[in-house]
Amino acid sequence: MIKENNKAMTRGVIWRQLLVFFFPIMLGTLFQQLYTMADAMIVGNFLGKQALAAVGGTAAAIVNLLVGFFVGLASGASVVIAQYFGASAKKRLGRSIVTAMALGVAGGLILMLGGIAASKTALTIMQTPEDIFEDSLLYLNIYFTGMIPTAVYNTGAGILRAVGDAKRPLYYLLVSCAVNIVLDIVMITVFHMGIAGAAAATVISQWLSAVLVCIALIRQKDLYGAEKGRLKIDGVILGRMLYIGLPAAIQSAMYNIANLIVQTSINTFGTDSVAAWSAYSRVDGLYGVIVLSFGTAIMTFSGQNFGAGKYGRIKGGVKSALLMCGGATVVFSLASVIFARPVVGMFTSEPDVIRQGAFMIYVLAPFQIVYIFAEILSGAVRGAGAAITPMVITCVSVCVLRSVWLLCVVPVWHTMLAVLLCYPVTWAVSSLAFVIYYKRGKWVKAAEEK
Repeated sequence: MIKENNKAMTRGVIWRQLLVFFFPIMLGTLFQQLYTMADAMIVGNFLGKQALAAVGGTAAAIVNLLVGFFVGLASGASVVIAQYFGASAKKRLGRSIVTAMALGVAGGLILMLGGIAASKTALTIMQTPEDIFEDSLLYLNIYFTGMIPTAVYNTGAGILRAVGDAKRPLYYLLVSCAVNIVLDIVMITVFHMGIAGAAAATVISQWLSAVLVCIALIRQKDLYGAEKGRLKIDGVILGRMLYIGLPAAIQSAMYNIANLIVQTSINTFGTDSVAAWSAYSRVDGLYGVIVLSFGTAIMTFSGQNFGAGKYGRIKGGVKSALLMCGGATVVFSLASVIFARPVVGMFTSEPDVIRQGAFMIYVLAPFQIVYIFAEILSGAVRGAGAAITPMVITCVSVCVLRSVWLLCVVPVWHTMLAVLLCYPVTWAVSSLAFVIYYKRGKWVKAAEEK
């Protein structure tokens, strides 16, 4: 039998249920960020600013593009599974889990082959500085060999969260993150493997997390609800997953392509600026942990309650999530500004890199509150199964507008401030568009029709 205590998101005090689900997701996402932070801090302090720029600059932007595309695609599986779970459709739940894992393996293989094949061309197009080009290419080629376990872990963790289990993905990340940090130090300081060691440490830890999540799914027999011989890939369910997930994947890809254009603009300011942006991105990633975790929590909450037919409860969840995420954002933004220089100094001792990184925080942190509406509202409507309109809103208000800004404004006003301002401008437009779409309520009808 499916454990009823996992279905508490369809009943009880809304804000409490959201927080119970939010904290394990937040901690898990935090430790995912520690993967990249550990790489950046160890590489930056032991190998220098060029290595920091190579790992955390253009290479990181390319990784985010491909991984983000798959995570968006896998979100379709999470929504479908959450809805079947909320509706107690046990047989379909079992088929959806098998279908999702097959999608994860296939997606990881495609990402690995595509990433390795395209890395050199992408680095060239993005005008990667010559002094970090070869290190960036080496890091990417090794990193992409770990795409299959990365995809499998993200799919498996999404399945567990969709049925209300956010704790085990957290535990697995704790273990793999600790292994990653230890291997980083050993491979860089003991075996002197440099950039290759940092990439290899990440790949090994990714395999560990994938194995752990697969073991958890195999042991969770009560989720499948069908005899072993009937556990097959379901074409209809796969179609539903792709209908919801593909728009999210395209949206993520467009979003990251816009960020690639940002990275290209920053590359024109030299290695110090690239290193500073790398350090800032790690700090911003910590904020991303908060807002993305609330977005994931409300998406699962919305999915389960939509499956149970409790639409009013979804709206209550949105209000609670906005208030809690808003409060956390204010605290984080204020702390970021106050401690900007010491935080950037954790990644490098270069004075100019620290100065530029702190400047980036001063400009962007105060505007983070604007973005929460886009993340929370888009998570809620996707959880209900409405996928196309959120993709269009994000692609136009963030991706297209940001690209236009970078291609039209920055060449005329060629300063770092001009590059940075593309973020608050597009955050504001995106959030306004999502507020209007959510208030009109058409997302409920669109979801019901699918």
